[in-house]
Amino acid sequence: MKINIEQGSIQASAADTIIVNLFDDVTIPGGATGAIDAALAGAVSELIANGDISGKAGEVGVIYPRGAISAKRVLVVGLGKRDGFDVEGVRKAAAIAIKRARDLNAKYVATIVHGAGVAGLPTAAAAQATAEASLLALYQFDADKQQKESPKTIETLTIVEFDAAKLAEIETGVKVATAVASGATLARDLVNMPPNVATPTKLAETARSIANDHNLKLIVGGRSWASRRKMGAFLAVAKGAGEKPKFIVLEHNGKREDLETIVLVGKGVTFDTGGISIKPSANMGLMKSDMGGAAAVLGAMKTVALLDLPLRVIGITPATENMPDAEAYRPADVIKASNGKTIEIISTDAEGRMILADALVYAEQYQPTAVIDLATLTGSCVIALGGGIAGGLFSTDDDLRDRLVSAGQTTQERLWPLPLWDDYKQALKSDVADMKNGGGRYGGVGTSAIFLKEFTNYTWAHLDIAGMAYGEKPSAYTPSGATGFGVRLLVEFLRQWE
Repeated sequence: MKINIEQGSIQASAADTIIVNLFDDVTIPGGATGAIDAALAGAVSELIANGDISGKAGEVGVIYPRGAISAKRVLVVGLGKRDGFDVEGVRKAAAIAIKRARDLNAKYVATIVHGAGVAGLPTAAAAQATAEASLLALYQFDADKQQKESPKTIETLTIVEFDAAKLAEIETGVKVATAVASGATLARDLVNMPPNVATPTKLAETARSIANDHNLKLIVGGRSWASRRKMGAFLAVAKGAGEKPKFIVLEHNGKREDLETIVLVGKGVTFDTGGISIKPSANMGLMKSDMGGAAAVLGAMKTVALLDLPLRVIGITPATENMPDAEAYRPADVIKASNGKTIEIISTDAEGRMILADALVYAEQYQPTAVIDLATLTGSCVIALGGGIAGGLFSTDDDLRDRLVSAGQTTQERLWPLPLWDDYKQALKSDVADMKNGGGRYGGVGTSAIFLKEFTNYTWAHLDIAGMAYGEKPSAYTPSGATGFGVRLLVEFLRQWE
């Protein structure tokens, strides 16, 4: 869907469908909704008076102008209560309205910027939320089917603004929205792909496309490359993999050492059987989403490049399968990571922290201001915080923690801080190595984070996004399946960096 911006009166739009809005306390509409009401001889006011439209959040009223204006239909989307209305309210309203327009076979839609009028939200932020949610709500995965139903599609969404002084801010918001939606869509596509398609090689090809399109530096390392760098932890997981592992690095402003450097690291286990410590067969197919962290980093790097953010941003995605091959690593093996620390393998299903260990060590060469890793790491985090509710956040720095929490609140990709206590190290003590790769049944999310900390010598945060990368139930602008979680969060974090 293409997004246009137009100065003028919403009621004069040539679109086939017009979207306006209403708070739940309005009896006589004003602003753009009032202009539509006047053009339709009080039709909106009449429907409000009769109780057909209430302004309740999630409600969409449909009015057919019958030639009073050129549009075939007007959608009045409810904003809910005025108190506490924010950009998430804008996103939900925009998403609900655009989906209703699609279901009514609209092709050319015009909308106002929700929240930028009487709600008093900043124009750029409201425009970004309106456009971003509209794009994300219409996402559909292009599944490989021989016979496909023709999807209902909207060709253009025109954002109409009467006040010419606001157009520049709207343009800024829409530019950010399209870039963010592009990155989130990429992440969703990668996670939704079957694991025989979204292989480490596919992730590397995706990174190459991003690099070629946006002039980023790309490194793709294989087994020999990783072996020369003594990445024993990464290679141990990859030993049983039929697909070739790929250690992928994208650099935005890579040579600009004068800029602050943020490194993003994403776990890229493209399919996780558990290895020798094999998982139950029931629902194992969902483990195609175990590269959700890598998908988020690749999506974020695409958006960073599209926006040309004034930072040095490095994206690292170690990618491999975890398979129970005859060559696979075993429980009781002792593995040496690239920083020289040895790891006793308790479970080969604790593989994510292994590949992240070498990636975190590799990140140090960039002398980063901060490093953030994302991983669908532990079921313990889902038990603690719930599926689809929030990701777990561990950080060595309070300022970094607070910045990430704030970005999560703004984007509704929420994070909840969890303790990074040294007490968790007790569960990782080993008689034969520097540490174990698992701490037993209890405190699994904490022991996984404290394990990763052993491979960091810089300001660092770990985001456990298990339960967030893939969902069974859709929400306003997130479909069932891959969510793209992390892209919007990371981009907001980077945009607000000072």
